[in-house]
Amino acid sequence: MSSTTETEDQPKPLVAHLTELRDKLLRSLLAVLIVFIGLFPFANEIYAFVSEPLRSILPEGATMIATDVASPFLTPFKLTMVAAIFLAIPYVLYQVWSFIAPGMYRHEKRLAVPMMVSSVALFYAGAAFAYFVVFPLIFAFFTSVGPTDVTIMTDINRYLDFVLKLFFAFGLAFEIPIAVILSVWAGITTPDSLVRKRPYIIVGCFVIAMLLTPPDIISQALLALPMWALFEVGVFFGRLIERSKSREERSESKELS
Repeated sequence: MSSTTETEDQPKPLVAHLTELRDKLLRSLLAVLIVFIGLFPFANEIYAFVSEPLRSILPEGATMIATDVASPFLTPFKLTMVAAIFLAIPYVLYQVWSFIAPGMYRHEKRLAVPMMVSSVALFYAGAAFAYFVVFPLIFAFFTSVGPTDVTIMTDINRYLDFVLKLFFAFGLAFEIPIAVILSVWAGITTPDSLVRKRPYIIVGCFVIAMLLTPPDIISQALLALPMWALFEVGVFFGRLIERSKSREERSESKELS
């Protein structure tokens, strides 16, 4: 074995790990900043896109308003920053992966890469589901049940806080299959155990949906039902992971014998 290989196999000192971690964080922050700078000239257009589900169903003569002096600037600014983080997530996760990958076994890497890609895709899918499915339904419900003599004039900052909360809630909810698969892979639970606990998990989905969404049955159901369905997807893939682990253990036992 060459001296170069021996040097690479030796563990890095703590200072080297901290330096590498600092570099990864700086690269991630720089990526977010670059995306933000690219998006900022379109801040008002981005806000118009995000607010379209509400503005499209407002009654005639109704409009959104800004109650704070700085809201017309700060609200699109805040949304653009969130959008920059949202779009830079794949690169940020790549930096995380490049930092932890050297300390992982080969079979762990085989599972970690698909899990990381799937988690990003599912988070984006949850946000898209909230925007294209949930927002039109709940805004139509909210604007139709109010008193007829009340003019709807939603504050732009309050609206942004509302939709960001739902984006985050649905994005996290769509990560349920990843959580189930990782729990099975780590040996924390088994698919059969999860199936036996299904009634409690369904109730838990509705409780979580009640806490994360506005106090209306439509948005709560639109979050709880996908959570339940995604749990079932996680159980299905968890069974596949369990079978794969069983085959690997049998093959290893045969090799040892």
